[in-house]
Amino acid sequence: MNNPLDSIKGTIIAGVILSVIVIFALASSPASIYYGILRWFHAVAGIAWIGLLYYFNFVQVPALKAAAADGSAGGITKHVAPLALLWFRWAALATWLAGAALLGANFSDAFLLQNGYEAIGLGSWFGTIMLFNVWVLIWPNQQKVLGMKKATDEEKGKARRVALLASRTNTLLSIPMLLLMTNGLSHRALLGL
Repeated sequence: MNNPLDSIKGTIIAGVILSVIVIFALASSPASIYYGILRWFHAVAGIAWIGLLYYFNFVQVPALKAAAADGSAGGITKHVAPLALLWFRWAALATWLAGAALLGANFSDAFLLQNGYEAIGLGSWFGTIMLFNVWVLIWPNQQKVLGMKKATDEEKGKARRVALLASRTNTLLSIPMLLLMTNGLSHRALLGL
């Protein structure tokens, strides 16, 4: 038998199995199992999404600048960036869908910022804007930058700027979004009123 830690797939499967065992062991009802799994999935997908967002902004962008200066950016742009962008965009969608499912019947109240869902609703709006940026601004423009879609040098320069600004916007929005999503507080409690 192979050690599950020998591959990322085995590690993930083992982690999922262990998580499900924990949820079932601690759950008090079928509803708590459902919401426990959904909250866990939302958190894992969100960590992947925001982790990659921070990787791009804090690590890859500065590293690519340095790599371009010494002519060694090929491996990053050919192998690392496309794979990271794959996980990034699908983690964004999975996070948003799981969050919407968690809101359930309260989805409208949250997005209309009413009935005690103002804080989580504002965080949901930030996440929605960020999801839009990932799929509509970052991904199509990164395809041009990375040569996955044909583009002139001028188009690549413009695409690079649009993708960078959308990514930086997402980084900016992620900071208050994480505050709102992790506190689970009404706007009054969040402000200490």
